[in-house]
Amino acid sequence: MKIERLSQDKIRIFLTFDDLTERGIQKDDMWREIPKVHELFSEMMDQAYSELGFDPSGPLAVEVFALPAQGMVVIVTRGKLDLYANSDSYDDHGAEEVYEMEVTLEQSDLVSYAFKDFEDLIQGARVINPLLMEGGTLFSYKGKYYLQLEPIDLEDSKYQALIAVLSEYGEAASVTRAVLEEYGKVIIADDAVKVLCHHFHA
Repeated sequence: MKIERLSQDKIRIFLTFDDLTERGIQKDDMWREIPKVHELFSEMMDQAYSELGFDPSGPLAVEVFALPAQGMVVIVTRGKLDLYANSDSYDDHGAEEVYEMEVTLEQSDLVSYAFKDFEDLIQGARVINPLLMEGGTLFSYKGKYYLQLEPIDLEDSKYQALIAVLSEYGEAASVTRAVLEEYGKVIIADDAVKVLCHHFHA
């Protein structure tokens, strides 16, 4: 479990599938209201408080993104407490009311990887090029290159090879397509891997 602060009121938690398996949670359980998921969320909040000093009291908006072959990204945003919350009566509600969670769940088949260095991106593209028929969009955002692929028709062995190569040259990215389209810049809209290999062949 990896936790990082995005802003004063927002944190991002990256859960690997091993994190979930250790706690007896299946990927699909994250969509359900079950005690194990609540325990996991409490554990995440405890860790966020101890590591980052993030106080999870009050209303929380929770977004869960499923990343294929990588795990889950949970983004927690702390809302502003209303006037009643600051009064003494708020304490009477007890701990049960602390996590007012508004949960948004999104599942994406997009494989999304970030590359700090353009040369790493080129190297990775060359290796995965034979695995792909077509596809891929390349963005730039906050000083990194983001390659997003939809490997819909890949058989499992090729898919695992694709993830292994991308993990070697880049890092799994939790930035969503919507964020990249809105705040990033599209460098190559279609067939990004083929285009990169065509223009930057060895």
